[in-house]
Amino acid sequence: MAAIRTPGWYFGWNIVAASSVLTLLSVGLRLGIGPFFLPIAADLGFSRSLLSTIVAVGMMCYGLAMPLAGQLIARFGTRLVVVLGTVIVLVAVAGSVTAREPWSFMLFFGVLLSVGLAFTSPVAFTPIISHWFTRQRGMALFFLSTGSMAGMAIMTPVLTHAIEAVGWRATLSGFAVALTALAIPAVLFVLRDQPPEHTDLLPHEIAIRNAASGPAPPRLALRDALRTAPFWMIFLGLFACGFSMNLLGTHGMPMLMDHGFDSHSSAMGIGLIGFVAIFGTLVLGRFSDRLPRRNILAVIYSVRGLGFFALVMVGVQWELYLAASIGGLVWAGSIAMSSAILADVYGVRLVGVLYGLAYLGHQAGGMISSWLGGWGYERFGTHWVAFGASGTLLLAAALLSLYLPPRGFRIEGAPARA
Repeated sequence: MAAIRTPGWYFGWNIVAASSVLTLLSVGLRLGIGPFFLPIAADLGFSRSLLSTIVAVGMMCYGLAMPLAGQLIARFGTRLVVVLGTVIVLVAVAGSVTAREPWSFMLFFGVLLSVGLAFTSPVAFTPIISHWFTRQRGMALFFLSTGSMAGMAIMTPVLTHAIEAVGWRATLSGFAVALTALAIPAVLFVLRDQPPEHTDLLPHEIAIRNAASGPAPPRLALRDALRTAPFWMIFLGLFACGFSMNLLGTHGMPMLMDHGFDSHSSAMGIGLIGFVAIFGTLVLGRFSDRLPRRNILAVIYSVRGLGFFALVMVGVQWELYLAASIGGLVWAGSIAMSSAILADVYGVRLVGVLYGLAYLGHQAGGMISSWLGGWGYERFGTHWVAFGASGTLLLAAALLSLYLPPRGFRIEGAPARA
């Protein structure tokens, strides 16, 4: 049954709020492996390379689960997928805290937990938000990204303190309880897959849309969309994004501690990136529906790339916090801009599946950087191998973004009004 549009507050913003909170938890843990890394390695007797490999497998499973989540959402709706993801997280955490051998820890922590988090990640909420918003789609998706950055800002220091106080097992169990306590009410009372007929369009925009309506164009097939250049440009950009995000989430704290920072300063530095990103996201969200999206995406990638070079070179706290603050201003927007561009170019019908497939690039990058961060340090004794590669990839992604289609361009067969 379709939702009814009523005057005043638009219900779609409730969906954005609930989705952002759940994203805070799921992405916060996915990007917050750093606080767990050394305690797990010491407790279970794993080398950095072994644990990095397990994390890398998890990153790839996270990415592979994205298009599956998109397909399930297209068929069964967001609510069922979020419930399924929550159940998988509960099972995965129960197995992770009792695992002792590398194979069992990889199964529960690396594979199952990653699948559960993927089903409660932004890929689960991007389609529903894209359907509920037309006029303010860019801003709504940026607010969803705010949840991701709040996860980094809040979860990294919270997880660090919790692990020091009660250990990594109790901390991971507490996360599962918190996710369940928030996901179930959101599914029951907030998430609605069917938007009003005209979404968030204003009356004069509805009139223009009705006046211009005509016969429905041919539906763009998924296989045809995958043969077009814009999708693969987004895919490659997200590869660089995932490489950088997961490198920082997994090896950021170990890197800073290897460079002489204590655990609290390291956690605060990483968390500051996410905290500043909340405000940066709100500002970028205001411009996302006014300025060319590809230009915003290029700025995001370029500033973030320079920030990765800076993080390896900082030597004192004020330098760390300054680099984190500057990088945090643009940390969140790449995924929001990429998903908005996909919706603009291909229409909202395919955005869930295309976003999930493009996110494979994100997680392929994350898998490689998670492994490279541990192997590169053990092999060469420096973090420049992984962090330097991340900065270079981001600058290349910035250049590539400038060649994305401008707003108003649509692939033949995509709906004229996405």
